Amino acid sequence: MWTPDALSSEARPWSGLVWRAVESQSRASTMRLVDTLEDQEILEGLLEDNKPPLPDACKELHYLLATPFRYAPYPEGSRFRRAGQPEGAFYASADIRTALAELAFHRLLFYRESPDAALPRTPVEHTGFAVRCATDRLIDLTIAPLDRDAGIWTARNDYSGSQALADSARAAGVEALRSSFVRDLEAGHNLTLLSPTVFRDAAPYELQTWHVFVRADRVQVTCEAPRQRHEFTVAGFAADVRLADRSGG
Repeated sequence: MWTPDALSSEARPWSGLVWRAVESQSRASTMRLVDTLEDQEILEGLLEDNKPPLPDACKELHYLLATPFRYAPYPEGSRFRRAGQPEGAFYASADIRTALAELAFHRLLFYRESPDAALPRTPVEHTGFAVRCATDRLIDLTIAPLDRDAGIWTARNDYSGSQALADSARAAGVEALRSSFVRDLEAGHNLTLLSPTVFRDAAPYELQTWHVFVRADRVQVTCEAPRQRHEFTVAGFAADVRLADRSGG
């Protein structure tokens, strides 16, 4: 296994945009519960007071950037974060299409694993956003020598090896990881930020509104400005047995 010293020697400078897509959240949702703007401010304050405290490094950040570092411990483990681990991980992608593919996969998986849940009848609004980042401490899992263990970093359902790597990376002061996106048949890359200090700005650099329509065998996503559309099918994610076993093909 890679030790902190070994990973530290592989750290390199990196800068660029990362993309993330999340279901839209708005203060308008609380407006439906109250009659006046003053009451809404009180309600928003009560909600804020009952959230976990923001880490000091996140106090000036837009909530879209701070949220992945705020909520801990995780109820379940993820690729680079153990269950119950307080340190955050900001999962993002090198481009908006890969970020949307990640979202589409998890939407399809949710409905495959919840057969009694009704599919949405209309598209759901999501926010796609980019943020500028820079660090002197990134490790790239897609190139030598770390790519020799690509089978561990890209395992679709067993995260034990990648979680151990992330533990060593944090111990080495590594701030970001570049990895392959393993769900989609069209190759893409993900960036996992282990520290909020990687953000160059306190707010997203670009915001886009996407409408996400989940069907039984595919997810369709559209954006009006800039005009874009993508479609992600169950067959396109067939390499993951959790979908392949139910895809009928």
